[in-house]
Amino acid sequence: MTDVTFIDHTGEARTVSGTAGMTLMEVAIKHQVPGIDAECGGACSCATCHVYVEPEWMEAVGQPASMEEDMLDFAFDVRPNSRLSCQIKISDALNDLRVHTPARQS
Repeated sequence: MTDVTFIDHTGEARTVSGTAGMTLMEVAIKHQVPGIDAECGGACSCATCHVYVEPEWMEAVGQPASMEEDMLDFAFDVRPNSRLSCQIKISDALNDLRVHTPARQS
């Protein structure tokens, strides 16, 4: 199991666990993490699973593909560390990952 902490825009943190191969979005939905809407169900076509990856984790999660970058254009308050959680695969290397959810999804 891989632990991931989601921190909402007010600073409230929620740590949940996922298994390797799941996406970060799937973990959030499974545990009903507030702030992750995931309207498209993980198809990278809506930007409602937008998160901010803490800077020290950016290398571990990798860079977004061009399709994800295009979808981020529709997200609210995009930052250099913005990612779509449906595009981040859980692995043992991401244990203790910390991400923040925006004040609202697009």
